[in-house]
Amino acid sequence: MTDTRDPHTALADIVLFFEQLQASDVGRLGQFYAADAYFKDPFNEVRGVPAIEAVFSHMFLALHEPRFVITNQVVQDEQAFLSWDFVFRFKGLGGPQVQTVRGVSHLRLDAQGRIAWHRDYWDVAEELYEKLPGLGALMRWLKRRARS
Repeated sequence: MTDTRDPHTALADIVLFFEQLQASDVGRLGQFYAADAYFKDPFNEVRGVPAIEAVFSHMFLALHEPRFVITNQVVQDEQAFLSWDFVFRFKGLGGPQVQTVRGVSHLRLDAQGRIAWHRDYWDVAEELYEKLPGLGALMRWLKRRARS
């Protein structure tokens, strides 16, 4: 007999985990992701918990104080959509200024309420590249040119 879990309850636990995520929690991702889970964002496309753990470990190595703030959530059957703010500071590049990237995650949960499929959507140019010194000026110029 397969132990099924209510998607609303599972998502509440997932949201709490991500909002409280610290570097020391990366090893617990297997509690929230299926063993062969798929993950894709603008920089990564991986499968399996060890590869997903590597993505999040890198996040904590590359950024100061990264954290997620879930701003909205929708659950329908085994699918969920989360809108979020990702708050962080660059190491070395942008100094102490707090940055915010706004995005959306589309999740598909398995019968046990673990994430089987995770796709993040966010605008890399607007939310990240435009905020980088040097490159940001070029990206803003390109955007102005495209609008004219």
